[in-house]
Amino acid sequence: MSRVAFRFSLVLAALVAVLVSAMNQDTVGIELAFWRLEASLGLALVVAFVVGMLAGLTWRTSWIASLLAERGRLRRALRIAEARARSDASGASETH
Repeated sequence: MSRVAFRFSLVLAALVAVLVSAMNQDTVGIELAFWRLEASLGLALVVAFVVGMLAGLTWRTSWIASLLAERGRLRRALRIAEARARSDASGASETH
């Protein structure tokens, strides 16, 4: 079901992008550092939206990767602490 929803949302996003591009045909100048481009307003809006989505996806992916790495470090530390607690408990029971 999620694949169907994902594909439906992609088709819907593509239709919205085509609609925005078709309704905004005015030409605008875009200055990118050393370049000056001419493009339709609709295309510029769609490209800006896609670039923003990709930047957000990249940031979110790196954030999730750091959370997973931290979880791994915490699991290793917990295993070490549990092993140390078991060895301390067995050492204390042998002395009594």
